[in-house]
Amino acid sequence: MSAFTESALLKKLAELNSSQQSIQTLSLWLIHHRKHSASIVKTWQRELENVPEPKKLTFMYLANDVIQNSKKKGPEYGRDFNHVLGKVFAHIGEKCGSDKLLGSLGRILNIWLERGVYDPKAIADWRSRLHRESAGSSNGKSNGNSEKPEKEREKPEKSEKSERREKRKHEDRHSKSKRSRHHAQSSSTSMPPPSEEVVVVEPENGHTPPYLPLGEPPEPEELIKALTSIENSASSDAVVRERIAKLPQEISEISCISKLEDKDKAKALAVQVNEAVDLLNDYNARLAAEMEERTKLATMLRDFQAEQKELLSQAEQRLDEHKKKLAKMLGLQKEIHDHLSNLPDLTQLPDVTGGLAPLPSAGDLFNALH
Repeated sequence: MSAFTESALLKKLAELNSSQQSIQTLSLWLIHHRKHSASIVKTWQRELENVPEPKKLTFMYLANDVIQNSKKKGPEYGRDFNHVLGKVFAHIGEKCGSDKLLGSLGRILNIWLERGVYDPKAIADWRSRLHRESAGSSNGKSNGNSEKPEKEREKPEKSEKSERREKRKHEDRHSKSKRSRHHAQSSSTSMPPPSEEVVVVEPENGHTPPYLPLGEPPEPEELIKALTSIENSASSDAVVRERIAKLPQEISEISCISKLEDKDKAKALAVQVNEAVDLLNDYNARLAAEMEERTKLATMLRDFQAEQKELLSQAEQRLDEHKKKLAKMLGLQKEIHDHLSNLPDLTQLPDVTGGLAPLPSAGDLFNALH
């Protein structure tokens, strides 16, 4: 992993985009260099104030990822971001006012509140800074609207659309309930009626899904348990699927009602229809629960993969450091071997005594004195 310099940080922040991969990659790099957290957070704040509105949200997603995933490593980022977030939310509230940005930042604050990332009082203060500043800036732009009630001025347009959408859905559900007695089978199909509004989430940048903040990575045992439970899901229940496939055509064709000749056949068909409705309702409920489980599992896998990538990066760094140490030790080993090979072999030296008697020992000298 590359060394930390402010120029390298500025370059990475300039190249940052809203894709999940880009945010997580830079987040891991920042967490690795957490000993420079104070300088990093200061630079992050300065650059956030100078980027366009869409990228401000990307900067906040990056901060959220770093804050939540660095907790196990140490409190540096949580503490240093805490010192600047008040000014950052006030800046965004003053300079920006789009519903999309404010809604996304509100979701980040909700996550921090639910997971206890920051003190509830601090989160409430940041939320008030965000919306107070945005409300003030919107009032400053409007001419002649200062006499409207405060609640009416602050009510976003999106909430009105949401209320109209909910009203339409309620009316649709009410009208469908009246028709359900005659069209039980049609109500259990997966295609929505024409009156219902289908909301499609478009990917950002045309190709990348919107970033979702990371959560706490699951333990391996918890992940294995979730994967095992999926094996017994509704979509793999071949018995029920076969029962549904073998349902008679008469219970799903309205035209068959006109062919009924007597009351007994009509009652028999009604019993079949009721049994089919119960079967499909139960299976659809199981499928809905499976979808929720798979969504949670996908989130767990994403968080687990992010943690494993970070651990892999750390292991690669340790491996690189130990390879360098091994190379130094091998070099030293070679130097010692070469030095030993250049030393003279004492056994090969010629006899310089010339056949003379050996010198007396200390004991011989002592005995001679006596």
